[in-house]
Amino acid sequence: MTWMTHTVTNQAPPLAGYNLYAADPALREAVRRNGAAWAEAQLTAHGAELGTAESFDRGRLANVHPPELRAFDSRGFRRDQVEFHPAWHALMEEIARRGLHTGPWAQPRAGAHVARAAGFILQTQVEAGSLCPTTMTYGAIPAMARDPLLAGDWLPTLLRPEYDSRDLPLRQKRGGLIGMGMTEKQGGSDLRSNTTRAGPDGAGGYRLTGHKWFFSAPQCDGHLVLAQARGGPSCFFVPRWAPDGSRNAVLIQRLKDKLGNRSNASAEVEFQGAWASLLGEEGRGIPTILEMGAYTRLDCMLGTTGLMRQALSQAVHHARHRWAFGAALIDQPLMRSVLADMALEVEASIALALRLARAFDAQQDEAQGLLRRLLTPAAKYWACKRGPMLAAEAMEVLGGNGYVEDDALARIYREMPVNSIWEGSGNVMCLDVLRALSKAPRSVDVLVAELAPALGGNPAYDRHVRELEDTLRSPDPAPAESRRITRDIVLAMQAALLLRDGPDPVAQAFCAARLGCGTSGFGALAPNTDFDTLLGRALQINEGAAGMPTALS
Repeated sequence: MTWMTHTVTNQAPPLAGYNLYAADPALREAVRRNGAAWAEAQLTAHGAELGTAESFDRGRLANVHPPELRAFDSRGFRRDQVEFHPAWHALMEEIARRGLHTGPWAQPRAGAHVARAAGFILQTQVEAGSLCPTTMTYGAIPAMARDPLLAGDWLPTLLRPEYDSRDLPLRQKRGGLIGMGMTEKQGGSDLRSNTTRAGPDGAGGYRLTGHKWFFSAPQCDGHLVLAQARGGPSCFFVPRWAPDGSRNAVLIQRLKDKLGNRSNASAEVEFQGAWASLLGEEGRGIPTILEMGAYTRLDCMLGTTGLMRQALSQAVHHARHRWAFGAALIDQPLMRSVLADMALEVEASIALALRLARAFDAQQDEAQGLLRRLLTPAAKYWACKRGPMLAAEAMEVLGGNGYVEDDALARIYREMPVNSIWEGSGNVMCLDVLRALSKAPRSVDVLVAELAPALGGNPAYDRHVRELEDTLRSPDPAPAESRRITRDIVLAMQAALLLRDGPDPVAQAFCAARLGCGTSGFGALAPNTDFDTLLGRALQINEGAAGMPTALS
C-alpha cells in the first residue's frame, strides 16, 4: 500500500507575477490628482518589473545574505570595505535606473517628487534596505548643490541614473551615492551633544577625530557628518577617498547586527584625522541637517506606506485562496472587517504620502512650505506607528505561514520599526510638530484652509476639524499633548483627502472608524460599511486558472 504524506492543499499560491502599480487604484488615483499623470506609463512599467517572482527573490536574497565587513586584507592592511550579495547590487542598479536617488533633482518638472514618491512606494514592496542609501542621497543633494565645489565636482556624477559599486574615487565612477553619520553613543537625537571634533588642516579643509555610533551605508562615496568646530556644531562632507587619492581615514569598527533592514550596512566608525570639507557655515550644522531631514523623513513615511501596502496585498491574496469553516477567508464576516480596515489605513496613508510629496514639488510656494514643514514630521510619526500594527495583523491573517522567515511578512514586520526610529523617534517628531506651530503660527491658517473644502462631507469630520482648530489656536499647547495633537492633525488630513478625492464609501468608512472612535486596532468597522468596495480596491489583480495572479495592463 502506498501512503501519501505530503499532498499540499488549501494553500495560497505565491503572490508574484502581477503589476504592483496597476493593482493599486489608490496609488494610481493619487498620482493623477497630485500632478504626476505624465509618469504613469513609466510607473506601470516599473510596477510590472517589480512584481515578478525574480524581483521578489532578489529582495529575499539580499536579506538572507547580509553585507559582510572586510576590515583588513590578508597582510594586515586596512581595507574597510563592505561586501554585498549580487542581489543587492541588482536592486541598486534598478533604483538608480528608476531615478529614485536623485530623479527630481536631475530632471526637475512639475510632479517630479510625486512621481518619485510613487516609485519609492512600489520599490519598498520588494526590498526596503536598499532604499537607505537611496534616500540619503536624495536628501543630501539640495545641501550639496549650494556648495560650489561639491556642485561642480560631485553633482554631475550623483545625478546620473547609474549605480557603480566599485570602490574608487568618484571621478572614476559612472554614478555615486551619499550616506550620513550623525548619531553618537552619548547623544542619539541630541545632536548638540556630539563630541566628534573638527579642526582646520591649514589648506582649506578640516580634519575630523571621533566616533559615530551609527554611520549609515559606509560603502557610499561620501557622507554628511556632524562635528564640533570652533563655531559650534557644523556639517561636513567626508568623501570615502581623500583629495590626494588616498583612502580617507574613516575606519569601520563593525557592522550593526540589526533587527531588520538586514540587507543594508549600518556601521560604527572612527575618524582618525579624516579629511573633510565644511558644508555651509561653522555652527550652522544642525539647520543643514534638519533641511536634509525633511527629505529623509518624507521617505520614512513613504517607506512605511510601501511596507503596509505589500503587507495588505499578502493578506488579501492569502484570504482569497485560503478556506476555513466551509468558506474562503475573504468571505468570513470578521475577516472581511479586518482586511477592509487595513485597506482603509493603506488608502489613507497613500493619499497623505502623495499629497505631502506635492508640497515638496512646490518649493517656491510659501503656504506649501509651511504645510510641508508641519506635515512631514506628523506624517512620519503616525504612519510609522500604524505600520507595525498593520504588519502584525497581516501576519495573523496568514497564521503560522506569516510567522516563518520563508514568508515576506516576517521581513516586513522586522523592517517596520526602523522608519520610526531613524531620522527622529516618535517623541522627537511630535515635539517638532509643536515647534513648527510655534515658529510659524500661520501654519494653522494654512492647515485649516487645506481642511476646509471637505467640510460638510461628514459630521464626525466637521466636529474633528472644529476641535482640532480650537486646540491649535490655543496658546502654548503642552509638550505632553503633542502626540495627541499630531495624531489629530494627520487624521484630519487623511479624512479631508479621502472626502475630497476618494470614493465616498472609503471616505465615510474612514471617518466612522478613525474620528472620535479610537484607532487602537483593526477590525471593528460598522456593519453598514461598504466592504465590497474596500476589498475590491485592496488588490486589483486577475487570477489565472491555477489561482496565480497575472499582471494587469
